[in-house]
Amino acid sequence: MSAVLDHPAHAGGHAHDAHDHHHGPSGWRRWLFATNHKDIGTLYLLFSFTMLMVGGVLALLIRAELFQPGLQLVNPELFNQLTTMHGLIMVFGAIMPAFVGFANWMVPLQIGASDMAFARMNNFSFWLMIPAALLLVGSFFMPGGAPAAGWTLYAPLTLQMGPSMDAGIFAMHILGASSIMGSINIIVTILNMRAPGMTLMKMPMFCWTWLITAYLLIAVMPVLAGAITMTLTDRHFGTSFFNPAGGGDPVMYQHIFWFFGHPEVYIMILPAFGIISQIVPAFARKKLFGYASMVYATSSIAILSFIVWAHHMFTTGMPVTGQLFFMYATMLISVPTAVKIFNWVATMWRGSMTFETPMLFAVGFIFVFTIGGFTGLILAMAPIDIQLQDTYYVVAHFHYVLVAGSLFALFAGVYYWLPKWTGVMYSEVRGKIHFWASLIFFNITFFPMHFLGLAGMPRRYADYPMQFADFNAIASIGAFGFGLAQVYFFVAVVLPCMRGNGAKAPQKPWDGAEGLEWEVPSPAPFHTFETPPKLDATATRVIG
Repeated sequence: MSAVLDHPAHAGGHAHDAHDHHHGPSGWRRWLFATNHKDIGTLYLLFSFTMLMVGGVLALLIRAELFQPGLQLVNPELFNQLTTMHGLIMVFGAIMPAFVGFANWMVPLQIGASDMAFARMNNFSFWLMIPAALLLVGSFFMPGGAPAAGWTLYAPLTLQMGPSMDAGIFAMHILGASSIMGSINIIVTILNMRAPGMTLMKMPMFCWTWLITAYLLIAVMPVLAGAITMTLTDRHFGTSFFNPAGGGDPVMYQHIFWFFGHPEVYIMILPAFGIISQIVPAFARKKLFGYASMVYATSSIAILSFIVWAHHMFTTGMPVTGQLFFMYATMLISVPTAVKIFNWVATMWRGSMTFETPMLFAVGFIFVFTIGGFTGLILAMAPIDIQLQDTYYVVAHFHYVLVAGSLFALFAGVYYWLPKWTGVMYSEVRGKIHFWASLIFFNITFFPMHFLGLAGMPRRYADYPMQFADFNAIASIGAFGFGLAQVYFFVAVVLPCMRGNGAKAPQKPWDGAEGLEWEVPSPAPFHTFETPPKLDATATRVIG
């Protein structure tokens, strides 16, 4: 995926050949000691795809068990370990690092910076993820198996787990430190290293969404750290924050966790909005409709995300006044989200659209994310949520938002920028096979779960009565198809590009694409914009 898997080309006055100015280590040392934003972005993307595969295998074990009623493959204890670790690995190991990889690769290119602000901290924040991932995956082999308290790590279950719970808490601390360092780096880079002439309101939307996301991360990761540290002291140091036997309150854990957890949901979707906001105008060959309103909508979503956390807790005995507040606040957050969807559709309206793979994934994202948004609105209503709490309806809702949301946007971004990263055009036919397989199998997997949830099937159960059998069988078949589609993506699309197999990519492979990243050759040279570029009035072109 890296530009520098090939020999970088000259880039005129504002970028140089790797061999002119880069006398750093080569081979494995180059990757271990990487300080170049492109190398670190590549490492993040490869790491996140690896974790996607690990989390996917756990998901397929879950679906294989649920293929028919009765206990087939795993016992209920292992089943809960699988659901817990699938959630933790996908959220903290796959989706978040992938977006950080995109930020590393694209933010300096899009703002005309030579690199990220803190290159060595960038290296450190990536390599912290490896021991954290090993701790998470390795917890399966500890006495008593992996944590089985759900990815939300609710007390009092966490107080009853074996030693793997401590490994999980330690892993979350390390990943949190990595996220905070990455966020500081992104904020300083965007605020201090933009090319002269690029004001904040001329920045690409992807940079805006990441700037706001980075502030969210810095605000909420310490909250998660606090919650899991209190869990740790309850387990080993005699405190009783969440232990009712000592006067503690397990519901307090839920408040603290979701105060982190709800902004976290937007941390995983705002950069996706940024990617879609780059791709839709490029393939509609029009300017993004309502750029300023997109910036304000993104900021509104971030601010409102802090006042909706307890909509996850309608069944905990909350007073009716509290239920009403969180219900209305949750409905309110749908307004800026709807503004974004309206703006994307308005951008496409009467544009001269073509449907290459990035645009297919972008349109697929808008369609399926909107379904996820509507089911979220349904769950926002306290009386309905009380009925659907902890059923497969909730599982369907958040997978529509996170898989069809975050993951489809990531695929769209990979197809859009892959020619710039590798200097090779991917196979359009294979890209479209990957898109249609992903879209169809995704819906086969998760759409039936709405009906299972409405019929009352609870989540995190390894067995179920006969009346749920048909929809579960359909969902399991879809899940295996969806998993195979992602293996196909890596083998048939990404690997050939990384090896340089395919047609050479032009500097600007997409007609309607705008932005500084299309002003450097493909593949992007190892060093770009060593002297700040002179920009035209729109801040999307280099002059001179």
